[in-house]
Amino acid sequence: MLRITLAGQSVLLHPTGAAFLCESRTLLIADAHFGKAVSFRRLGVPVPRGTTTETLARLSQAIADTQASHVVFLGDFLHSVRSHASGTLAALHAWRQAHAQLAMTLVRGNHDDRAGDPPATLRLEIVDEPFVAGPFALCHHPEPVSSRYVIAGHWHPCISVSGRAFETLRLPCFWLGDDTGALPHQAVGVLPAFGSFTGMHRIDPRAGDRIFPVADGVVRALPALPLP
Repeated sequence: MLRITLAGQSVLLHPTGAAFLCESRTLLIADAHFGKAVSFRRLGVPVPRGTTTETLARLSQAIADTQASHVVFLGDFLHSVRSHASGTLAALHAWRQAHAQLAMTLVRGNHDDRAGDPPATLRLEIVDEPFVAGPFALCHHPEPVSSRYVIAGHWHPCISVSGRAFETLRLPCFWLGDDTGALPHQAVGVLPAFGSFTGMHRIDPRAGDRIFPVADGVVRALPALPLP
């Protein structure tokens, strides 16, 4: 894990793509997209199985590593209405039972609007954005909120890096806009997609942004772009 300061707070960037707010012991998860694979299979698209189990295992690891007491899902918890499949919900319920002591909150995203809320038996507090937590506005959509630093998802950010053999790799990344107040319109950070079966969108960093790609289970910092 990599410890950084964001909006004056200590934050751990976890190699799963989660972010941990140290002061409140809150783990942030963007774009889990549970049930995405089964949604595709029900449309006749052959895709891998076991992606929900894989994502839940990564989530358990992030919770164990950080000792989080609260998990906030930043939207797109379920991928679609087809994600209410019995197998997917059974896996989610078994996982929730194993983590019964945790507080959990879902900030609704665009996929949640279409999929519908998760079953009440999963015991998630479900709210609309923004969900305010200290200096942060926890959202799904990466749009500025007055007087708060936004932490969001939705974009599944990645960055392209080139190797010595002229190959290009796309790496998921934390994309954190300026938090100094110099560029208030950029006071937005975007987490990588957490789900194990999600695409990525290449970003174009701006002056004042900090980029933290994830590779081989390690979060690294790229040189910050200077402010104008």
